[in-house]
Amino acid sequence: MEDYKNIIVAVDGSESSKAALQRAIQVAQRNKAVLNIVNVIDTRVWASLEARNRDKLEADAQQFATSLVDSYDDAEKAGIEQIEIITEAGSPRTVITQEVAPRIGADLIICGATGVTATERIFLGSVSEAIVRTAPCDTLVVR
Repeated sequence: MEDYKNIIVAVDGSESSKAALQRAIQVAQRNKAVLNIVNVIDTRVWASLEARNRDKLEADAQQFATSLVDSYDDAEKAGIEQIEIITEAGSPRTVITQEVAPRIGADLIICGATGVTATERIFLGSVSEAIVRTAPCDTLVVR
């Protein structure tokens, strides 16, 4: 059985990502692993916006992402000693697997089965599916 030492859990505020965080905490506890809580601000929709609208949207998104990851104090309460909070901007489908995972040497990525909105899944495809297909390490999709 694989020992995981550097775990990413992708969070977006959805119920599914909250379940993924709970599972990630359990795996991190068992393995005495670093838990990297990652939120990616999806900037793909910003391309068509005017600059002033884009700046406000970006500031609002950054504030939301910061408050989102700060609200995940369950890991600390569970006794996880090494917790890293990572907020990035871009496409969650690629940033997690092609940028964050290689940069930190992740050996496991945990994500929820579904994201925030059904509409996003229809038009953009499943982030969890993209993670499974492109991850440089093991993945766990939590239902």
